[in-house]
Amino acid sequence: MKQTEVLLQPNPNARIEEFVYEKLDRKAPSRMNNPELLGQYMIDAGNEFGPGTAYGNALIKCGETQKRIGAADRELIQTSAINFLTPLRNFIEGDYKTITKERKLLQNKRLDLDAAKTRLKKAKVAEARAAQLNISQPEENNIMIWAEEVTKSEQEVRITQSEFDRQAEITRLLLEGISSTHAHHLRCLNDFVEAQMTYYAQCYQYMLDLQKQLGSFPSTFLSNNNQSSTTPVQSVSSPSVLASASASLPSVSNSMVTSGLSELKSSSGSRKARVLYDYDAANSSELSLLADEVITVYSIPGMDSDWLMGERGNQKGKVPITYLELLN
Repeated sequence: MKQTEVLLQPNPNARIEEFVYEKLDRKAPSRMNNPELLGQYMIDAGNEFGPGTAYGNALIKCGETQKRIGAADRELIQTSAINFLTPLRNFIEGDYKTITKERKLLQNKRLDLDAAKTRLKKAKVAEARAAQLNISQPEENNIMIWAEEVTKSEQEVRITQSEFDRQAEITRLLLEGISSTHAHHLRCLNDFVEAQMTYYAQCYQYMLDLQKQLGSFPSTFLSNNNQSSTTPVQSVSSPSVLASASASLPSVSNSMVTSGLSELKSSSGSRKARVLYDYDAANSSELSLLADEVITVYSIPGMDSDWLMGERGNQKGKVPITYLELLN
């Protein structure tokens, strides 16, 4: 229950505040959650840059999506609190405490019953001993005293046995209700999973729509420095873009690298290469790289001219040429 509260509201101060308002039977003040705050700041920043600029327009679109995610997060918290957390809390703070209390009472009744049975046993032993002594030395009073003690103990056993049986029945009925409680909690758990499933599906759809919006920017867009850009927006990790960018950079060894790569492409051998920049593999066919590490590279017939096969120990995958520097 506590960890569900942490999941739905990670801020401990906010949880304490909500708890206080709940005990005071007052509604907690509405506050923006983190995605909504981020979305609002993105929209404000986008308006400052200008909705007519590529960056400003992208910020506004991202901000609107973050606010939608914040609204979905708020709905998840509300739905989960009503359908899952509240029934669980009511059981733990209500029925469970009652069951624990009745079980403790049953334990006390059992101890009382055991004590009464022990006293009855001692009284019967004392009565039998008094009867044996009476054969040699008649003492009527002692026999009567122990007989009364046995009768009193038997009555006490009957009373404590009755109280124990009654308490055992109460506890048994409460414990039998646990099975129906588990069935109810199972339905609540299903509702919680369904609420999470809906939330994550909404978030995925929102981000998918945002990705499509950002990818559909027109080829001519007013840039942030008020200069027209005639180049369409492309992914930074595109090998062709990186190849053209690296080709435009002044480098003394550029022609040597190009020559070496061409030779490697035309041959069937392998070479050692130093990684120039970090690279995160986009899929399982590629190999992630770390700057300054040395790997083995070679070419495969039919492979794209911008890529080589790279090996690091038992790991193997495609690597972009522009991230490599061939070693002698």
